[in-house]
Amino acid sequence: MYFEVRLIFLKEMKVTKTSNIGILGSTGSIGRNVLEVINSLNRKGYEIKVKFLTANNNIETLSDQVKLFSPESVYIENPGKAEEFSKKYEFKNLKVLCGQDKLEELIRRDNYDTLLVSVVGFSGLKPTIEAIKSRKKIALANKETLVVAGTLINKLLNEYETVLIPIDSEHSAILQCLTGEDKNTIKRIVLTASGGPFRTKSIEEIGTCTVEDALKHPNWNMGNKITIDSATMMNKGLEVIEAKHLFNIDVSRVHVIIHPQSIIHSFVEFIDGSVKAQLGVPDMKIPIQYALTYPHRIQSDFRRIDFNNLKDLSFEEPDFKKFKCLKLAYEAAEKEGTYPTVLNASNEVAVNLFLNNKITFLEIADIIEEQLEIHTSKENFEIEDIYETDQKIRKNLTEKHR
Repeated sequence: MYFEVRLIFLKEMKVTKTSNIGILGSTGSIGRNVLEVINSLNRKGYEIKVKFLTANNNIETLSDQVKLFSPESVYIENPGKAEEFSKKYEFKNLKVLCGQDKLEELIRRDNYDTLLVSVVGFSGLKPTIEAIKSRKKIALANKETLVVAGTLINKLLNEYETVLIPIDSEHSAILQCLTGEDKNTIKRIVLTASGGPFRTKSIEEIGTCTVEDALKHPNWNMGNKITIDSATMMNKGLEVIEAKHLFNIDVSRVHVIIHPQSIIHSFVEFIDGSVKAQLGVPDMKIPIQYALTYPHRIQSDFRRIDFNNLKDLSFEEPDFKKFKCLKLAYEAAEKEGTYPTVLNASNEVAVNLFLNNKITFLEIADIIEEQLEIHTSKENFEIEDIYETDQKIRKNLTEKHR
């Protein structure tokens, strides 16, 4: 029922051109795109005020964003960079914050209404929970939050009567396809995947790939972690679990198909045989704007599809042997409990090990599979169990691969 309740809330939301927003991860790829979209909307008569920005290390980009958007506060994760920022840049009336307690205080403030979460990984969970408890609207570009705690997040959204709108292009596509539809008429959801840089490579070829090879995504310009996830197709596995919780649908009815052109972002098949799909160029600005202006569509100057030059839309079944991470994600989703937490934590550690040339590309999946096999989940788990499981996996793997 949650999916239906969520859509009722969304339909009843007042459409306003004035809003205040806080952005987690403003210097990353998604964060930079969000600020471009806000700039574009404000030129069209909107009044979206950026109340705070957060970053980890990139204080140069952060300073440029402060100049353009004049937030009241910035939060910098790295203490050394926070000190450097304060000394290097002098912004009148700008509060520079550091420390987890300061981040939580920032999120609980009542001077904004929407939190955009674009940080990568498990780190997005705690601030998202704090924002929900403060009854903020959530614009989510962080897969891992729903992967590890989707059931609990949905309960909190209902309890605090607030909403979460997905920004990922695939889940935005599904939301657009489902708007106005009866949930009971859905046969299946199909998420499209580009196939990443290794779509046409053999397992043997992939086994000898370098970090540089894995970071050469054919269609999207993203951060290192998500680009490696795309190469292993774990990114799509995480999206399968995310879709399960966003749309309250059994994971067996969430399918993945490889679509190398990345023009169709996802589609929904209905019980009568009809299929609705959402198309667009590979540009995150479109789903970002949709999330910020939902339920309305606003004229944009973003790139458009040129159908005259679009000669081919092709589709392939994913190879679960070659892309074992996708198979493991389905298995974790079916087991439920804290298995998705194990999946995510071991993947984050393994990807980091690969990026630092400590393991091979194929060992990423091997590490995840091993951790899933030895894990035992509680039947009735709480948020504390998720944190405990996450920390345990990270500690064990870090010690093992020193």
